[in-house]
Amino acid sequence: MGSRGGAPRCLGFWLGPSWCHSPGLSRTQGCRVFIHFLGLSFAALPWGAGGSKWESWVLEILLTWPTALFCPRSCPAFPSVPESAMATRGTVTAFPGFDDRADAETLRKAMKGLGTDEESILSLLTARSNDQRQEIAVAFKTLFGRDLLDDLKSELTGKFEKLIVALMKPARLYDAYELKHALKGAGTNEKVLTEILASRTPEELVSIKQAYEEEYGSSLEDDVIGDTSGYYQRMLVVLLQANRDSDNGLNEDQVEQDAKDLFQAGELKWGTDEEKFITILGTRSVAHLRRVFDKYMTISGFQIEETIDRETSGHLEQLLLAIVKSIRSVPAYLAETLYYAMKGAGTDDHTLIRVIVSRSEKDLFNIRKEFRKNFASSLYSMIKEDTSGDYKRALLLLCGGEDD
Repeated sequence: MGSRGGAPRCLGFWLGPSWCHSPGLSRTQGCRVFIHFLGLSFAALPWGAGGSKWESWVLEILLTWPTALFCPRSCPAFPSVPESAMATRGTVTAFPGFDDRADAETLRKAMKGLGTDEESILSLLTARSNDQRQEIAVAFKTLFGRDLLDDLKSELTGKFEKLIVALMKPARLYDAYELKHALKGAGTNEKVLTEILASRTPEELVSIKQAYEEEYGSSLEDDVIGDTSGYYQRMLVVLLQANRDSDNGLNEDQVEQDAKDLFQAGELKWGTDEEKFITILGTRSVAHLRRVFDKYMTISGFQIEETIDRETSGHLEQLLLAIVKSIRSVPAYLAETLYYAMKGAGTDDHTLIRVIVSRSEKDLFNIRKEFRKNFASSLYSMIKEDTSGDYKRALLLLCGGEDD
C-alpha cells in the first residue's frame, strides 16, 4: 500500500490510533484487539474449538514480526515516546471488554468432557490481568459450583500446570507464597530468598510481610531467622525492616564517607567488616547508593561488585551482589536472573516461572529491553529455544513479543 506521494504507508497509518502499540496496552494485548477487529476471534471463527488455535497462530505472527513492519519509528501516526517517559511497564494489562462470566464459560468448555483444550486456557489466562483472573475464578464457582484452580490442577500437568497455577495466585500473595515455600520443609532455597528480598521496594516488602502473616499465621522475619544464619541472616533481617532511607536529596559528604567506609571495611582491612557493608547497603536510599558506587570506583579503582566478590563468599556474597545489582537497576538484575535460569544445560523453570509471572504486570517490558541490551539473544528467542509445548506458548504470550 502506498500514498499518492509514493511513500509506503504502514499499518498504523491506515488504522489510526495504535492498537498494536498503544501505551495503554501491552503489545500482546494490542495485537489481540487487532485480531478481534479482523474477525479472527474464537467466537467469530467457523472452526469451533479450533478457533483459539487460529487466534494463537495469528498472534504469534504479529508478535514475532518486527515492530517496524507495522509502524516504523518515523510514522506520523505514532509519535515516539522518550525513554525517560516510559518508566516501568509490564507486558500484561487489563483486557478491554472483559466479561468474567463469558471467560468462565470458555474455561469450563475447555475442560469439560474428554480431553482438555489447553490452547483456549493459555490464550485466555495470559491475556487477563491478575485481578481479572480472580474475578473469573469467582464467576466460575458462581456458575458451576466448582473451584477453578482445582479444575485447572486436575486437567493440566507438568511445567505448564505450574505456570497456570502461578498465574492464578492473587498477586499480593505470590511473593509471600514463594518465600514460604523457600523456607518450608528440609533445607532452605536461598536463591528465592535472595532474589525476592533484594529486589523489592520497602513498600513491597511491607505488603509481603503483611500478606505472609495473614496467609500463614507466622512472622516472615521469625521464619527467616529460624532458617538462616550468620551475616546472611542479618542482611535479610535488615532488608525486612523495610526502612531504607527515602530519596530526599543527596548529601555529597555522606556519599564520600560511605564510599570510604566501604573501602576501609573491605579492600583496606585484614579480613572484612561485613557489618559495615550490611548497614550501608541495607539502609541508604537508592539514589544515594548509586552515587556511593560511583564514588567508590573513583576512590578505590574497583567496582563495588569486584570488592564484594573478593571480600565475601557464599550466600552473603550472592545477597550483597543482588542488592547492588537491584540498586543499579531491578529490570537489569532480573534480566540477568532469567538469562542464567536458561543458560547452559537444563532450565531452572522455577525461577523462569517466578520472574515472568511476578513481573508480568510490573516491569517485564523493561526486563525484556535490558535482556536484549545485555545479552546476545532476546528474552523471547531464548524462551522459544529453551522451552516447549503449551508451556512455551504461554511463556511467550506473557513475554509479550520479540525485541528487534
